[in-house]
Amino acid sequence: MKKVLFASFFLLFLLVGQIPAQVISSKQIDSVTELALKTFDVPGMAVAVIKDGKLIHAKGYGVRSLQTMQKVDENTLFGIASNSKAFTTAALGMLIDEGKLKWDDKVTDYIPEFKLYNPFVTDEFTIRDLITHRSGLGLGAGDLMMFPDGSDFTKKDIIHNLRYLKQVSSFRTKYDYDNNLYIVAGEVVARVSGISWEEFIENRIMKPLGMTASGASLSRIKDKSNIISPHAPVDGKVQAINMEWSETANAAGGIWSNLTDYSKWLIMQMENGKYGEGLSKRLFSEAVHEDMWTQQTIIPVRTSAPYNSHFAGYGLGFFLRDVKGYKHISHTGGLAGIVTQEIMIPELKLGIIVFTNQQVGAAFTAVTNTIMDSYLGVKGMDWIKLMHDRVAAGEAQEKKITEEVWKDIEAQQKATTSKADINQFTGTYTDQWFGDITISVKNGKTRFDSKHSPKLSGEVFAYKGSTFIVKWDDRSMDADAFLMFSVDTDGKATGLTMKAISPLTDFSYDFQDLNFVKKTAK
Repeated sequence: MKKVLFASFFLLFLLVGQIPAQVISSKQIDSVTELALKTFDVPGMAVAVIKDGKLIHAKGYGVRSLQTMQKVDENTLFGIASNSKAFTTAALGMLIDEGKLKWDDKVTDYIPEFKLYNPFVTDEFTIRDLITHRSGLGLGAGDLMMFPDGSDFTKKDIIHNLRYLKQVSSFRTKYDYDNNLYIVAGEVVARVSGISWEEFIENRIMKPLGMTASGASLSRIKDKSNIISPHAPVDGKVQAINMEWSETANAAGGIWSNLTDYSKWLIMQMENGKYGEGLSKRLFSEAVHEDMWTQQTIIPVRTSAPYNSHFAGYGLGFFLRDVKGYKHISHTGGLAGIVTQEIMIPELKLGIIVFTNQQVGAAFTAVTNTIMDSYLGVKGMDWIKLMHDRVAAGEAQEKKITEEVWKDIEAQQKATTSKADINQFTGTYTDQWFGDITISVKNGKTRFDSKHSPKLSGEVFAYKGSTFIVKWDDRSMDADAFLMFSVDTDGKATGLTMKAISPLTDFSYDFQDLNFVKKTAK
């Protein structure tokens, strides 16, 4: 198998090396995409290229689901996840054009109950701050209220619970990606416009652009006959998993679309907000568009190769950087079992869209960068091999860490002395923003169960001292975690904190933000 892979890598290298600067054929895109599917074990992918205002390549590859084996095509619907964020900023921009709000209006002017941990930050927090990832909250803070799918937190709950999340950096000084504040931004759209965020997106953006098959959420898709299933590795084998999206988070990542529809959104963006025959119509003003594509929050550039990048940042719903002297606009999106990417290089009038139905981001990076390199004149980069090696290195590190943990657990189970008395740790624990969880013994096994997020249920194993491990029942979640109990002088648990075991665990499992206190019996 390895010989076949490396032979394929060599063939791809020769193929890409033959591409003249500023052009890649559909056949060559087919080749790199098919190789990406095989290399990264992705069931299905959809790839589009936009050039000079026209969709010049739009094609599906592989299958929508490993259960049905139906083929992906250009009309197959995918969850675009966080690429939805730019729709939220566009909606805000349209309301700004109508004179109904300003980027630097205070959030509390529109949502009086909005409150963060630091009173000063609450008072100064603007609409712009909601959408630029500079709040001072940590990476993915509070995401467990909407991730994994299936939690029962309402939008009202999320807005209220933000006050319990402590800032980890000074306000407006550091980039840390945030989802929940985009949920708040969506609520601003609803309160100012008088209609729901979903209605605004569909009626004011999708309908004018002719995005007829798309929807502002999975539940609002009218025709689901051509839609993907999400996929994830389960015990080492990729398989279809359930999709249970929390409607509360639509403004942060709820949109579903296909290449045919989504290309219209990118074309409009690269035309500075104009669309329609002869670009006679405008969705939002030039000034709003310029704001969306202007750096608001600095992001450190850790490597400039191979694109000679010197600057990076976040605008309003988009990542920004320089590549080979051109402005590069992009975003990615990730749901359980789905990852997507879009890029635009407006000076070349180039747009690239890659949707996948497996949660390994290396696949879309390899395809996108190969296509982009051909237009930038970058040669000699074998992105599939490079990303394959990165994935392999990450997985090897994860395997080493997790195997050592389970080796220690097995030793603990075999030990005849110093075994932890689980009764010292059972009970109900509560966190201010996440609510209650229980540690209990059922049918001879210790269990962790969350009241508000049912997927966070699993078996608990003794590890070291007062530290335990929870192994989630849903094995598609690569998120097993340490349970670190605090104890009193009698050795009885008084509280609990958590930390992911694997370094590859998605940041939205923000276990580190939890601080459980044990409830006392009444």
